[in-house]
Amino acid sequence: MAAPVWSVDPRTGKRRERVGAEATADAVDAAVRAAHAARGPLADRGRRAALLRRAAALLEADADGVVATADAETALGAPRLTGELARTAYQLRSFADLVDEGAFLDIRIDHPAPDLTPPRPDLRRYKIPLGVIAVYAASNFPLAFSVPGGDTASALAAGCPVVVKAHPDHPATSERCAALLRRAATDTGLPADTVRLVHGFQAGLDLVRHPLLAAAGFTGSVRGGRALYDAAAARPRPIPFHGELGSLNPVVVTGAAAAERAEEIGTGLAGSMTLGTGQFCVKPGLVLLPEGPAGDRLLAALTAAAGATGPGVMLDRRMRDAFLAGVRERTQLPGVQAVLAPASEGDGSTVDAAVLTVPADRLTAEGPHDLLLEECFGPVTVVARCADAADAADAADAADADGEDGADQVGAVLARIPGSLTATLHLADAERAGTDPEGRGARLLAALTPLAGRIVVNGWPTGVAVAPAQHHGGPYPATTSTATSVGATAVERWLRPVAYQDTPPALLPPELLDENPLGLPRRVDDRPEHPGAGRPGGRGAGAGTDR
Repeated sequence: MAAPVWSVDPRTGKRRERVGAEATADAVDAAVRAAHAARGPLADRGRRAALLRRAAALLEADADGVVATADAETALGAPRLTGELARTAYQLRSFADLVDEGAFLDIRIDHPAPDLTPPRPDLRRYKIPLGVIAVYAASNFPLAFSVPGGDTASALAAGCPVVVKAHPDHPATSERCAALLRRAATDTGLPADTVRLVHGFQAGLDLVRHPLLAAAGFTGSVRGGRALYDAAAARPRPIPFHGELGSLNPVVVTGAAAAERAEEIGTGLAGSMTLGTGQFCVKPGLVLLPEGPAGDRLLAALTAAAGATGPGVMLDRRMRDAFLAGVRERTQLPGVQAVLAPASEGDGSTVDAAVLTVPADRLTAEGPHDLLLEECFGPVTVVARCADAADAADAADAADADGEDGADQVGAVLARIPGSLTATLHLADAERAGTDPEGRGARLLAALTPLAGRIVVNGWPTGVAVAPAQHHGGPYPATTSTATSVGATAVERWLRPVAYQDTPPALLPPELLDENPLGLPRRVDDRPEHPGAGRPGGRGAGAGTDR
């Protein structure tokens, strides 16, 4: 008999309601096969753009119920979740616009050129959907990175049906959102099974191993993501696995920046590391801060502001216990000091922020302090006190050249930091303008660029804007691929190119015909063509829309 799935209140640890049952292997098989059968109808670009817009409208219409359910399961608070719902609706509509515009199809037509060496045949290329996509929902974003989130929206935009594996921390929210997406599908003439939902740890493994699954998107822990990544690679026919796993998100503060605005930087850092009780994937977890009075002032401002945030509830008791254990383990390392320690366990539901310090030289060589270079999920950051960052780039160059860490501690530590989603640099005005004699700004930017997918200057990484130029990914273990899970180019994960050579027009898809009946942007003989706004929807463009 399948195990029950319960919705749990993280504030009390008590069960709220029984949501359903964990999916058996047969149930997973049925879900994938039903989604696979929806591929044909979803090929209609007009209908899938309408589906995305209708899903956004239904989410907004049920905002009070969705937010209340999500807050009861995550304790993230109505203001935060209301903003997340708005972001989720915006993502859905953004991908609908992308579908209408059609540039994501990357259409390229090269006419025959017999005089070239070698001769060129007639070639026509565009991108087609991969097939059924598995989406593994995130714990910390019950909307924007879960059932109706960016992975689902981008997969549907690509023309791929979706089977979502719900996160156990918010199963009722997942069920509610899945019902809205399935209703949006039927409202726009698509099968309800365009979106399916399953629960359970074993269901997640069964899903990634299913022979009809074409690719997967995951947001979660290094351990869980790596297990699924390995399972995807071990299949008889391996599939792409786009996983977001873990991220330290280092911050470098120059001595000049600390001297100019120590209190501002310290307060901003406290806000970023405690936002959402430190449960953001881009939370700054390691700060390289110069020794000296300015650094001391910054550390004091950070400690005071972080201490003033008060206790917060984590997403579940398991995460809370892991956070407290992680902080304890780190503070037991030689040279590590808890300048702000979490309060006693109290009622067993909340945690307080922690700020740890360590001499930077403890991080420049392999040893037990490597633990400080791993993400600790929750409201804690490690401040490594070091010499100023003037020659960090030179130190990194020296390490590459002769295998040594170099004289500069910042460069030596940066050389040991694993891949992250973000890296942040705080500069003084002259460094930011490039007018300082040492050229620190450009050199530090170059030193940070290999470490992360997004570099933030004089700001904070928490808050990932949904925009075409956004990149939310990074070197392993931040992600398992070079793709982004936020922004328009997230759709590329679920597409593959196909080229037709010397194919008669009567057999070509309409997207590749010379007359361009769908009005799509494309490159013809390596020259861009932009036929105006195009015709929204292409095939079946008469399908309803919800703008």
